[in-house]
Amino acid sequence: MRFNEKVYNLCRKIPKGKITTYKIIAEALNTRAYRQVGKALRNNPRPLKVPCHRVVSSSGYLHGFKGSTSLKRLKEKQSLLEKEGLTIKNNKIKDFEERLFEF
Repeated sequence: MRFNEKVYNLCRKIPKGKITTYKIIAEALNTRAYRQVGKALRNNPRPLKVPCHRVVSSSGYLHGFKGSTSLKRLKEKQSLLEKEGLTIKNNKIKDFEERLFEF
């Protein structure tokens, strides 16, 4: 199985209302290729089936969405997360540790 598919398979396991990080996904794949995880998610061909909006930076900040760090894309990611019950303030997940999902 290719790297991107492994990343997508892990993303599918993140429950609604939870988030994980690029680093946690990389570590679950026994690698330190955090940026490669981000690249895989940026190229996600099935955003409705692979909930890549649930992946944030290790500090709890929204980092990018659909290959962009534009304000428009970040607001879109924020909206999706808020619909799942998360609270975002100043581009950061509130109660980050409590919402964190680890594999």
